[in-house]
Amino acid sequence: MMSSVKKIPQYWLFQSLGWGSFVAINTFFAATFNQIDGVYAGRLLLFITVGFLLSNLMRGLIKNIKLLKRELKYQIIGFIVISILFACIAGLIETYLTPLFNLGYKEEIKLDRTQQIIANSFSAFVFLFIWNCLYFIYHYVAESRRQQLDTLKLETLVKSLELKTIKSHINPHFIFNALNSIRALIDEDPARSRQAITALSNILRSSMVSDQVETISFEKEISIVQDYLALEQIRFEDRLVVVYDIAEDSTQIPVPPMMLQMLVENAIKHGISKSVKGGAVKIISQKTNSEFHLIVQNTGHFQTRLNEEGFGLQSTEDRLNLIFGGAASFSIIEKEDSIVEARVIIPLK
Repeated sequence: MMSSVKKIPQYWLFQSLGWGSFVAINTFFAATFNQIDGVYAGRLLLFITVGFLLSNLMRGLIKNIKLLKRELKYQIIGFIVISILFACIAGLIETYLTPLFNLGYKEEIKLDRTQQIIANSFSAFVFLFIWNCLYFIYHYVAESRRQQLDTLKLETLVKSLELKTIKSHINPHFIFNALNSIRALIDEDPARSRQAITALSNILRSSMVSDQVETISFEKEISIVQDYLALEQIRFEDRLVVVYDIAEDSTQIPVPPMMLQMLVENAIKHGISKSVKGGAVKIISQKTNSEFHLIVQNTGHFQTRLNEEGFGLQSTEDRLNLIFGGAASFSIIEKEDSIVEARVIIPLK
């Protein structure tokens, strides 16, 4: 059996290589100028030990306060403040330990205790700030690469999802019913049949281009739904009542294309068509300072079983999560008086 080699975490590998390189470079120059002695070795060991320990403590503080998850300007300020704080700690340690272990040079300029702390703190700040910069740059690049990969995955998923959306919304049953309704109108009401053909053409055109965009304005989306409902009213006649309650300031809000049409189609298929007397479909849009509410209400009863042949309500929620990163929500409930309500909440940036 082959023994498995435990992989060294990247942080400890880079930490060891970084401080090890610092020792090697300083030793090289000290040897070049023939300055290696016991005092030099002691001071170097003290500086490396303090630097190694404090840099680990800095990392722990950065992770505990979740600095890398904050806005960029707060990250920069945080790294500077942390570098100053730990540099002062390093300056105090070096100032008090150097004479304790007799690590001072005779030719050094004599400074009082405060001046020594300031000088040692400034020296430590340079190295700790460089350490923080490298730590920040590493995580910033790693996060950027992760976000780029997530973005590519998201785009692939969204495109695949958009294609499924189009195939499910413009289903053969709807087209078949619409064409039958139009055929019945040709002799009876030619003008209305032409309007119906135009409405069907608009829906098909919109479905063909909707996979090319992630969102469209609510104004365009409601126009598609109006064409769809115009065709359905030909089929259901007096059994279908349509009510619009659209906020004027919501027309330019971006929404996923064909999503509202799917909710309305679901309302008609599982609500209106199930009742001999028919019912009403009400489309409501509401805008607050931070959210856009899109509501579809219909007469009927909520069926927990999703439409297996169609797009399905679960996919609506998945689609919102993909586009808005989990900030949007979708719910469907049965209210009093046999009213089913589907509600989409979209965050406003």
